[in-house]
Amino acid sequence: MRALVQRVARASVTVDGEVVGAIGPGLLVLLGITHDDTAAVGDRLAEKVRALRVFPDADGRMNEPLGDREVLVVSQFTLYGDTRRGTRPSYVAAARPEVAEPLYERFCAALDAQRGVFGAHMEVELVNDGPVTLMLELSAS
Repeated sequence: MRALVQRVARASVTVDGEVVGAIGPGLLVLLGITHDDTAAVGDRLAEKVRALRVFPDADGRMNEPLGDREVLVVSQFTLYGDTRRGTRPSYVAAARPEVAEPLYERFCAALDAQRGVFGAHMEVELVNDGPVTLMLELSAS
């Protein structure tokens, strides 16, 4: 499971002209799921996201975890795009929707996150804070 995590001042997701998820200061997480991912992997990754110390403390150093800030999670199968051969990405490493969607929903619930619409064409708007962007990856092994 891969999560591209961005610290944001605000972020939102729009589907068919309607805002379906929006947050103020917090984390925007683009989440990719592969074939062998499990609920346990998703739970560990959600806990890691919650514990990331990427927010400034009283001295301005990145030393504080998420705390009461918000999270917006967007499903992102393209995080498993493979361009090693040519310029057209292959997505064979991305899990099929029937596998990925329940894991996505569980991950969102673990973080009490706002969310996009799984499988929909989404417009994601964000204002990076920092910018701070981290790629996290966990697997079953």
